Amino acid sequence: MPIQKNKILKSIYKWRYKHISQKTFVYILSVVVGLLAGLASVTLKNITYFIEASLEKGINISSNQLYFILPIIGLTLVYLYVKYIHKEKLKHAVSSILFSLSKNKGRIDVKQVYTQLIIAPLTVGFGGSVGLLGPAVATGAAISSNLGRLFHINSKTRSLLIACASAGAISSIFQSPIAAIIFAVEVFSLDLTMISMLPLLLASISGVLTSYFFMGNEVLFNFSITEPFEVKDTLFYILLGVGTAVASIYFTKMYFGIINLFKPLKSPKYRLLVGGLAIGIMLYMIPPLYGEGFSFINDLLIGDHIKALGKTPFDAYIGNIWVVIALLIGITIFKAVAMTTTLAAGGAGGIFIPTMVMGSALGNVVAKLINNSGLGFSVSESNFTLIGMAGLIAGVQHAPLTAIFLIAEITGGYALFVPLMITASISYIITKNTVDYTIYTRELAESGDLLTHNKDQAVLTLMDLDTVIETNFKAVHPDMTLGEMLHDSVAKSTRNIFPVVDVNHMFLGIILLDDIREFMFDTKLYNTTKVETFTHKAPDHIYYGLDSMQIVMQKFQDSGAWNLPVVKNGKYMGFVSKSKLLTAYRRELIKFTK
Repeated sequence: MPIQKNKILKSIYKWRYKHISQKTFVYILSVVVGLLAGLASVTLKNITYFIEASLEKGINISSNQLYFILPIIGLTLVYLYVKYIHKEKLKHAVSSILFSLSKNKGRIDVKQVYTQLIIAPLTVGFGGSVGLLGPAVATGAAISSNLGRLFHINSKTRSLLIACASAGAISSIFQSPIAAIIFAVEVFSLDLTMISMLPLLLASISGVLTSYFFMGNEVLFNFSITEPFEVKDTLFYILLGVGTAVASIYFTKMYFGIINLFKPLKSPKYRLLVGGLAIGIMLYMIPPLYGEGFSFINDLLIGDHIKALGKTPFDAYIGNIWVVIALLIGITIFKAVAMTTTLAAGGAGGIFIPTMVMGSALGNVVAKLINNSGLGFSVSESNFTLIGMAGLIAGVQHAPLTAIFLIAEITGGYALFVPLMITASISYIITKNTVDYTIYTRELAESGDLLTHNKDQAVLTLMDLDTVIETNFKAVHPDMTLGEMLHDSVAKSTRNIFPVVDVNHMFLGIILLDDIREFMFDTKLYNTTKVETFTHKAPDHIYYGLDSMQIVMQKFQDSGAWNLPVVKNGKYMGFVSKSKLLTAYRRELIKFTK
């Protein structure tokens, strides 16, 4: 059977190479990838909604009592799947894609095609306060990566197809094809050229058509702008931009703070139990934290804050607007806590939609504070709810253009383009200058594995240290005599540098040919002088597995050396030469800019 399968594939490859150009084939694949990513997104949503609908009746009957146990059930099911079926540690969806683009040539494990389709609905459906966008993007990326490998697509085109998959997934979920393209460019640091533009456009269109086909005209936010932007409100939108910037910084710092808080809990079972109980308590007190939270946003947009808040222990005081404001502030604060706790406890999901929920609550709070300040001001609470979402997306994701176009597309809110630009840009500028990297990128940036729009840095990130390490150097030992070194190493080497290592191959230093040149022909020293006499420190060391290519390049620049030794846990591995490093850099730069 495998032989027959290989014959069929070879026939397909031959026909494709003969009849379809590479450019046309990429266009075809981008359409297919967009359709499949859209289908994965629709599947994720439907499975999740089915779980939520099945549990909804029980929650209403028991007056929120099930909130205490549902997250634990969901997290337990995810834990069992990961332990006995997946058998690998879960990784953050978007971060793992970024790593595969920078260090794994766009290769993603085939298991990721179906894993997120199982564990994300279990997490969100049972109350985990995370989103489905990240899992949808991860599923689409895995599909496109493996499709590219099946058809022997090169790594650069495979990376483009992964970006196409993300555009298809986002376009399908939000029915926002323009924002989907911009997201792929901003988050995946893709160069927007005509070569990449058309595949992204085709994938985005395919994704949104898939959504229309399966979901009809159903939209996430059934809301239309009725109150246009007024110049007199500009100051308030600036204030909202500052507020969303502060909230974005809080969101990011809270994420890493809670993740670090869970690290001492080594057992996944303990993390599951502690996290599940914490989520249950938060859901009992603030029901809108349950799941993604789209219904909460919709209720705020139509001005029904009572329905948005749901049944809470404070229902007796809900008629007081200041209690409503306090509860909305609670959602603004605890959405980040609930989301991160879900992920730290072992759940699977994304952070994009939680930022929207948090932003909508904050925007609504700011509008209510202005309207109830007693100073005679009046602003549109619905508009501030929308623009609050844009401010949080711009700040948390460092994606201001995505924020602007997404909110404009999903609500038909192009009439609010000016305030969207004001709030999103202010939020982005303040957050970017306070927090260098996003939740997606911080760990990758610290390890030197992050692709950015900076071409020089991107090329260095794509380079692999293993490809520039040279090992044809003759090692010498410190107790060797000069004569032994000349006979066994110098005479048999074409290099002018010799690493000095001990019996365990630990790196001790180097000897240059210039160091021994004046002693080479003095035979009296051959048996009396040891190698350790000539040994000296290297100008610097390259630490394998620790130094990024940016650091390696910087070490060459600072030391002025032409060769630097590579060591791993103190052991000698080889040398990197400046000439080979620059040649490899130039080759990668040509590939990157084609």
